[in-house]
This record gives sequence, C-alpha cells and structure tokens, in this order.
Amino acid sequence: MPILHKIKAYLYDNFLTKDNPNDFIARTVSERSLSVKQICESAANRGGADVSAGAMEHATELFLKEMAYQLCDGYSVNTGYFTAGTQIRGVFDSPSETFNSTKHSILFQFNQGEKLRAEIPNIEINILGVADASSAILQVKDVKSGTINDILTPGRNLKVSGSKIKVAGDAAANGIFFINTDTNDRTQVEESEVVVNNPSELIVIIPALSAGTYKLEVVTQYSASKLLKDPRTAEFDKVLTVQ
Repeated sequence: MPILHKIKAYLYDNFLTKDNPNDFIARTVSERSLSVKQICESAANRGGADVSAGAMEHATELFLKEMAYQLCDGYSVNTGYFTAGTQIRGVFDSPSETFNSTKHSILFQFNQGEKLRAEIPNIEINILGVADASSAILQVKDVKSGTINDILTPGRNLKVSGSKIKVAGDAAANGIFFINTDTNDRTQVEESEVVVNNPSELIVIIPALSAGTYKLEVVTQYSASKLLKDPRTAEFDKVLTVQ
C-alpha cells in the first residue's frame, strides 16, 4: 500500500510512567491547527471537492451545528470518521439523587471511527530523534473531572506532566498561563496557587476562567544545570475547555 501521508515526531523523556526511567515517548510535530475554512480551501485547491470552498464551509458548519444539537439531546453520532456521544461524569450517592452541576458534569466524547482507522496504514512516521533541551508539556489531568487533555474545572487542581517545566528564575515573563483562544487574553496562575513545582510535574489551582477554550503555557528559565539567561516557553499542543 502506498504511503500517502507523513508525520514527524520527536522523542521526549517519558515521565508519565515509572517502570523504565530511560524510556521515551514520541510527540508529533504539529505544523498548525486548521480551521473548517482552511480545510475546505485545501479540499478545493487539491481538486478533491466538486463544490467551492465557500459552499463546502457553509455546509460543514450547518452539519456541525446540527450534530451538536443532536448530541445535546443525547443521541450518539457515527460519521464513519469519528464517533461522538454524551457522557455524564460524577458520582450519584443514592438512586434518588438528581443531576447537580456543581457535583456532576456533561462531556462530549469523540473517538476515531472506522474510516479514519483505515488511513493509518497510509501514514509514515519519521522520528527526528530526541528533542533538544527545551521544555515540553506532555499531558494535563483535570483532577475534578478525571479527564486527560480535555476539561478545565476552575478552582480545582490541574496536574501537568512534562519535561523541564518547573517555573524558576526572576524574569517578569515567567509563570503558568491560560490563554483564551478567542480573545488571546492571558490569565496567570498566582504563585500561591502553584501546589507542586517540579521539573516533570506541576500541580496548580485553575484560575476563575470563564467558559471557553484555552491554551496552556509554561514560561520558565529552569534548566537542569543552571538558570537560563532568557525564559523559554512550553505550549501544550491541545486545546482545553472550560464548560
């Protein structure tokens, strides 16, 4: 079968498991995040679409809006490329207990579908070697919801795992930041709200963020030997959501 796609990845020290202190995990090199508009323009430019990019974008937005409506009514969705469904998180202490938004939460779960899995044999993975000494955020866990790389619960703990992410140094730019993807407003975690500050693990109290989507950044001068002259930034490559 011909190789149609190529993905580049770097290796990072694996701090997520403790069984082998010398192993690595691969992290893909993401060129950028594509919007619906950009994907439709790509389809039209490659000749894979028999409608204009604008018409495809309009139809796609209508589909996604309707899909969201049906998910909110409790239906599951199977597009062939991904499946989606609604989940309720949290514990109910008795048969008569009702849903409580302060104790329970609603999540939308997406998983790869059969058509997308069928494309995996067409992908070539190019390991570029061990990443340089730069810091990296590898995983975040929202302790309240128990979700990985997904939900943020303001006022509760967030566990951040990575490499060289300890916040150290006296540069004004240093800190842990949540950046709203719509407004680019940056909310910094107060120093007193950093519960654990280790090279491979941070535990912070999530600020009072409004509903929306956020990127996570750690800016630090930390180095295994001595503090760096200038801060460096580790940006998590997944978008996190406050419901």
